[in-house]
Amino acid sequence: MKFGVIVFPGSNCDDDMVHVLGDVLEQPVEKVWHKDTHLPSGVDCVVLPGGFSYGDYVRAGAIARFSPIMQAVKAFAQEGGLVLGICNGFQILCEAGLLPGVLLRNANQQFICENVWIKPATTRSPLTASLDPEHALKIPIAHAEGRYYADEATLDRLEANEQVLFRYCTPSGEITPEANPNGSLRHIAGVCNEQRNVMGMMPHPERAAESVLGNTDGLDLFESLLAAAAV
Repeated sequence: MKFGVIVFPGSNCDDDMVHVLGDVLEQPVEKVWHKDTHLPSGVDCVVLPGGFSYGDYVRAGAIARFSPIMQAVKAFAQEGGLVLGICNGFQILCEAGLLPGVLLRNANQQFICENVWIKPATTRSPLTASLDPEHALKIPIAHAEGRYYADEATLDRLEANEQVLFRYCTPSGEITPEANPNGSLRHIAGVCNEQRNVMGMMPHPERAAESVLGNTDGLDLFESLLAAAAV
């Protein structure tokens, strides 16, 4: 499975993502500069990594959505190609209209960098197909604008269509207000589009994908993605 990792000015998790995809999972991966107008030949999945694209000016992801490469990403998604946005990548996908909702300032108005627990809310996506819905995963977050927001009609539609991918939870999998680090509505940590080929999440699975880091929970997500693509 070939991956293309988009690099924007201010991306800072692109090398982490390339390392996990290429060195840990041993998949072909290629960086794609934001000024490019075409994706590399043969790419099966496009990844928008975390960071602070364009310094988060205006708001996170608001400028990156206008980068030349995003037209190619949109066309790729419309043709059914897999697209994954992590943290800032999730913000960009929402700003670009490829995913519903927006990411607002954290409820405490502070940058949060810590390990949190998330629980798969559905298995109806490539990212979650192989995951146990009853098993909580420990995944790091690092963001100032991670509070997921959408109007009630959109939230209800996401629930009905099983487009919510992950919810913040306790280590035992309970959905509680205390386990919600940023105030996201309905504890949402990630969503997908109706076609289920565009996926976004705020936590960083690439930062929890090697035993040397003491945590491989994030690797489960990437392995699920690979398994789903192989079907």
